[in-house]
Amino acid sequence: MTDFVLVPGAWLGAWAWRDVVSSLEKRGIRSYPVTLTGMAERVHLATPYVGMETAIMDVLNAVKYNDVDDFVLVGHSFAGKVAASVADRAHDKVKKVIYLDAFRPEATHKPQGRFDPTLEFGPLQTGSYSIPLTEDIINRIGKDVVGPKREWLMSRATPWPVKLANDPIALSSNYGPSKEAYIFCSLSGDPVDEILAGKWGKLNGPSKVIETGHWPMITKPVELADDLIALAE
Repeated sequence: MTDFVLVPGAWLGAWAWRDVVSSLEKRGIRSYPVTLTGMAERVHLATPYVGMETAIMDVLNAVKYNDVDDFVLVGHSFAGKVAASVADRAHDKVKKVIYLDAFRPEATHKPQGRFDPTLEFGPLQTGSYSIPLTEDIINRIGKDVVGPKREWLMSRATPWPVKLANDPIALSSNYGPSKEAYIFCSLSGDPVDEILAGKWGKLNGPSKVIETGHWPMITKPVELADDLIALAE
């Protein structure tokens, strides 16, 4: 069966996919959750210079050294940029790219995807190069994370290096939009109905909508695993 490579978004690490990995394993499906440099168990490697190129190599090396081939790549949140870039560079190995409540690339070879997260989450503290996860952020984009699950999220979350947001990506002609699929989260604040209607750009592949906030791997891991498997076909 097809393997999955799971790339987490801001503040997260491989740990966030724990219950999704378990659900996939019960069905005989292997998955490889990745932690991007500067977060989670790799937080000690955070510097102001950790950006997209490092993140892309994190995933490419995870694929290489785990001998993963013909896999489905899942990018969550800002890591849609990472997933798109990996799918471009490892196009011969990526079977499908699933964008999970994530950045979705446009059909251009020009630099894209640069954004300033301080406009949404507030200014950086003096001397800081990362944004911490706060209760206010959770309440805005993931208020369905409650009780022990919120405690787990807050206890594991690490600051998000802003260079990962500031850095653009540029895709080559190797990138195949026909491999795209999408999972949208109806409670994360995005206008999902408008996105599905094509008002925010063309969707190049199938999609699913899950009734969660921004972190379905934490709130609805089994349902998320179901949707990943369905879109992988």
